[in-house]
Amino acid sequence: MSEIQGVPNCPGCVALRKRVEELEALVARLQEQIVELTNRLNQNSNNSSRPPSTDPPWKKNNSPKPKSSRAPGGQPGHPGHYRELLPPERVTKTVAHVPHSCANCGHPLPQKRQLDDPEPTRHQVLELPELPVGVTQHEGEARTCPKCGYVTRAEIPAEIRAYTLGPRLTAILSFLTGYCHLSKRQVQEVCGVIYGVPVGLGSIPKHEQEVATALAPAYQAVGDAVRAATVKNVDETGWNKGGVLCWLWVVATVSATFYQIQKSRGRKACQKLLGAAKNIIITDRWVAYARWPLHLRQICWAHLRRDFQRLSELTGTCRLLGLAGKRTHKRLFSVWQDFKAGVIGRRELQARMRPLRAKLERALQRGRDSPDKKAARFCRRLLKVYPALWTFVDVEGVEPTNNHAERMGRPAVLWRKCSFGNQSAEGCHFSEVILTVIQTLRMQKKPVLDYLTHAVAASRAQQPIPNIL
Repeated sequence: MSEIQGVPNCPGCVALRKRVEELEALVARLQEQIVELTNRLNQNSNNSSRPPSTDPPWKKNNSPKPKSSRAPGGQPGHPGHYRELLPPERVTKTVAHVPHSCANCGHPLPQKRQLDDPEPTRHQVLELPELPVGVTQHEGEARTCPKCGYVTRAEIPAEIRAYTLGPRLTAILSFLTGYCHLSKRQVQEVCGVIYGVPVGLGSIPKHEQEVATALAPAYQAVGDAVRAATVKNVDETGWNKGGVLCWLWVVATVSATFYQIQKSRGRKACQKLLGAAKNIIITDRWVAYARWPLHLRQICWAHLRRDFQRLSELTGTCRLLGLAGKRTHKRLFSVWQDFKAGVIGRRELQARMRPLRAKLERALQRGRDSPDKKAARFCRRLLKVYPALWTFVDVEGVEPTNNHAERMGRPAVLWRKCSFGNQSAEGCHFSEVILTVIQTLRMQKKPVLDYLTHAVAASRAQQPIPNIL
């Protein structure tokens, strides 16, 4: 505090000193706020959980990987990738280009293929038919009785009159909205412009609900499978339902991905999604996962890398802690890449990780005991879950990052950015079902549209849909 000269018992001097103390305290608080706001302003995808899409165009890429000196694109000597020819049964028309004379001596050549002629070269040109949608018109014929003159008309079966779009076109509508992220009006335009089919705007969500109902058994099967999986990646992201903030949960394994929209991202929502804590989950440090035993958790190192980067951009203890964490992260993934490449085995992985684990723990303990409140709070929280940072070292099938769940959540995020979420509970249910089914089929390299078509057809015939797993 500044020294204020004056008479000790003078009321004016006492008031002045008090006022100075208040102003100095206000300046200190404002300085702390300036530092906090400056740090928040400097957040980007490298030092926070913000996605790369929020980075401004002028932000430089501060990737830890060194920039390659090679030119973009394919490198000299790399194997070429060419479009594969479709099988003969897919060919609808063949045009033969026959040489008329010998390119060497000019002698006329036979126009029919001889036994000793080599196979022809082939080039396929793909084109859509002018009217790609077939229209089946059902007619209820009427007949006049020759004896009494009564007119009898055949009824078109109710199961036919119940639908105006066939199973495949119905599946395509849901594919366009659920995977291609088109709006209802865009789907309507695609049907009219490309397929030549007039589709009412209100009929699109109606067919979406039909698809969601048809795929309900598959959705349930995928949910049961991911809950029973020994290792799974879990993440959550915001979702809008009629202007109300909800949360889209993502659970991903190596062969299936399950999506569920809930009102909360808390512990009860996590328990409803995952059930009992029996298997290993790979997550960030969100509090909803705190009920999971540490020996059944793996904390994401990609999230930690951004935290360490943010700390390294500060001063004092935070900077030292951030630099120590970044060094550990770099060495950890160097060893992990050797393990993934088969250069070292599990025992060597454990031996190399042991000193890294001890060194980072000592750095966190120093930060916990430091006077820096920000560093101390970060260290206390991380030490509380510290064993869960190293589960991947001992358990087969566990990755050190949660990148798999984030990649699986990206299609949903893109859809949310385009459509701003859903307007109703029915819309949310369609979103979680179609995302689950399509992403799981893609992971298993199964034909998506064929499965959706068969599921709709089976549902209309009141038969079991195909097994998704």
